[in-house]
Amino acid sequence: MHRRPGLSARLKLTLSYAGFLLLAGALLLAVVWVFVLRWVPDVHVGSIQRTFGAVIITGPNRSDLLQGFAPAAATALAFLMVFGLLGGWILAGRMLAPLTQIANAARMAANGSLSHRIRLQGREDEFRELADVFDAMLEQLESHVTEQQRFAANASHELRTPLAISQTLLEAARNDPTRDHGELIERLHTVNARAIDLTEALLLLSRADRKSFTREVVDLSLIAEEAIETLLPFAEQRQITLDVTGGKALTLGSAELILRMVTNLVQNAIVHNLPAGGTLTVHTESRHDTSALRVENTGQPVPPDLVPTFIEPFQRGTQRIRTDEHAGVGLGLAIVHSIVRAHGGTLDLAPRPTGGLLVTTRFPGGHAEGVSRHRSRVGPARSVDGPA
Repeated sequence: MHRRPGLSARLKLTLSYAGFLLLAGALLLAVVWVFVLRWVPDVHVGSIQRTFGAVIITGPNRSDLLQGFAPAAATALAFLMVFGLLGGWILAGRMLAPLTQIANAARMAANGSLSHRIRLQGREDEFRELADVFDAMLEQLESHVTEQQRFAANASHELRTPLAISQTLLEAARNDPTRDHGELIERLHTVNARAIDLTEALLLLSRADRKSFTREVVDLSLIAEEAIETLLPFAEQRQITLDVTGGKALTLGSAELILRMVTNLVQNAIVHNLPAGGTLTVHTESRHDTSALRVENTGQPVPPDLVPTFIEPFQRGTQRIRTDEHAGVGLGLAIVHSIVRAHGGTLDLAPRPTGGLLVTTRFPGGHAEGVSRHRSRVGPARSVDGPA
């Protein structure tokens, strides 16, 4: 779309300032004319002398004052115009200097440089507020872009690994025709299943980040029961005792995403538990317009300095997850964090003194309407014990 060139903001302010100054001068001269000159009589001294034979008025008349006043008024108006243009140009430049800094920063950001900051000095005013908001936006944008770049690099690495393994297996099978095809197919199935799981996790994470889901009333207690029932066989294999406590906890959000969040938390708590005889408790409650879900498990002691790294994609503590040592793809808690953030909630992770982890999610409270629609999906709450 073609845009017609227009006057700059500085020139507009200059013309406005000069115009108002010229108008004020003209009004002042008009006041002088109306309230001063009108009291001067408009008569000629010569005519009075002929009529009365004597000089009665000795001062100048209106015509004399007008002849002397008009050139001076025109000179004053011309001076005001020049002064207004010059002064307005200087003042407009000083006033618009912060906007120039903001424009330069925006231009640098458009060219890909997000590290520049305005850091406008001076007193608090509208320009200072705008500059601070722009700096905050640049900081968030730079952090988001850096996070996305790191995530893309990790995702590329994780996706390339199963593909490289598949290629290696196929080349080995081609070079060794006598190799057991059953073992090859099983290993290829495992590698491809992991690649599919990773791709689905990436799509889910992207969906949560975009907040592209329909919100409905969801009961966290029912979601917790459904997740526990789904993962019951997995817990029984590891001899983990599962328990669901608490009451109704309503929030607005996507039942599918929240179910995935709770499933990831419970699965993570089962995997990172004691080898046998461990426990896992899921508790839900609602307080002061806030609904909370807590997942607490036993396990090995967790160093507090490693807890913040748990929500980083493709990481477990400070170590990367290896495809041959763990069934997960390294996105479990990252997906949880993304889903919680997309629902306007908070996620807290704290190590338990005796070992294990306590994960607390808090969401804005919802309403009772629509809960029955999701209630039919799960059975009654129950405590589940794995085999001794």
